[in-house]
Amino acid sequence: MRESRGFITMAKIVPFKAVRPTRDKVSLVTSRSYDEYSAAELASQLDYNPFSFLHVLNPAYVNLQKISTNTRLKAVNLKYEEFKEANTLKKEPDPIFFLYEIQSKSNTYTGIIAGTSLEDYRNNVIKKHEDTLPYRVEYFKDYLHQTGFNTEPVLLTYPEKPELQQWIAKRKQKRPLYLFSSPNKDKHIMWRIKDAEEIAWIQQQFEAIDSLYIADGHHRSASANMLYEQNKNTGNENLNYFMSFLIAETDLKIYEYNRIVHDLNKLTKEQFLDALAKDFTIENRRQELWKPDRKFSFGMYLDNEFYALHLKETNFTTVYEALDARILYDKVLRPLLGITDLRNDERIEYIPGSRQITNIKKMVDESEFEVGFMLCPPTIQEIKELADNNLIMPPKSTYIEPKFRSGLVIYEL
Repeated sequence: MRESRGFITMAKIVPFKAVRPTRDKVSLVTSRSYDEYSAAELASQLDYNPFSFLHVLNPAYVNLQKISTNTRLKAVNLKYEEFKEANTLKKEPDPIFFLYEIQSKSNTYTGIIAGTSLEDYRNNVIKKHEDTLPYRVEYFKDYLHQTGFNTEPVLLTYPEKPELQQWIAKRKQKRPLYLFSSPNKDKHIMWRIKDAEEIAWIQQQFEAIDSLYIADGHHRSASANMLYEQNKNTGNENLNYFMSFLIAETDLKIYEYNRIVHDLNKLTKEQFLDALAKDFTIENRRQELWKPDRKFSFGMYLDNEFYALHLKETNFTTVYEALDARILYDKVLRPLLGITDLRNDERIEYIPGSRQITNIKKMVDESEFEVGFMLCPPTIQEIKELADNNLIMPPKSTYIEPKFRSGLVIYEL
């Protein structure tokens, strides 16, 4: 606990009456985020799987360009109610927590699904490290208001607590509510936490935590806060909270976002390399699939060859200035390649670090892009220091896992 403006602040989490798929249909209902599907995958899911939550998220997908946003959001709400009426989805009779584990090929993520406090969000007990786009916050606020539910929890992280980790290990030995695999071969296991004493104990554990940190979901949390401000006089207690998936910071997997650029801003390859040499020691790694493994080093793929770029001057006064994403922008993207707006410039695109760098090589080799840059991922310590000092990371600095499946747990508003 800590004091802020004379008040003791602590992290508050609450159980809630979740809506979820029935046990026999959970593997059919849950889906990846709608935006992650190709057109062919989406058509296949919607044509052949009547239980997919994608039917709820985009019930008029064929006519998406022909209907207004309000009409589409009302259709989402109607389809959601249909899923409940058909008993594809059911609502818990009492407020509960969930313990949820995702086992992927390379990592295991385990955390608690709970409601988290918007008062904590406003008082900076829940801390942020990314900026938000107003139009996206406004859109998702309208989405929440019109549909009446959210199935995308904010990913929050907390300093590892031995007591919680011990409880999690012990609790996982009990029979789960769900145990299923998704098409990407991840295994999903979920336990209901409905005992009142157990719920109270978990809440006490989080009350002893000074700060929670948003790992993924800055727009979702900002939208929930905007919706609260819009409807706070309605007496709807659910508006005071938003659904979160809370995992220890040691369980997060933080990837970088790599950058690919369409052209060299009218520079020749030789001119570009000469300009880079002012700030970087350059090693030609030729066909070696090279990516950095430490700060202040960058991989580059240009003209069928990989390069290692090592920053010459590494004395910085703030963690913000020392971020690799910021350094690449300050030393390369802005002054040499003329990219000033990282969010909106169509000459630059971003590739999550979870994907193989051969993807970058292929995109450059096919002449769609001129150059690719590979970065080292930020550390959780850098993210926390930025958040603690109310500093914002450059756009597309982190790609953080785990990613939550739509339709697994639903928070009604």
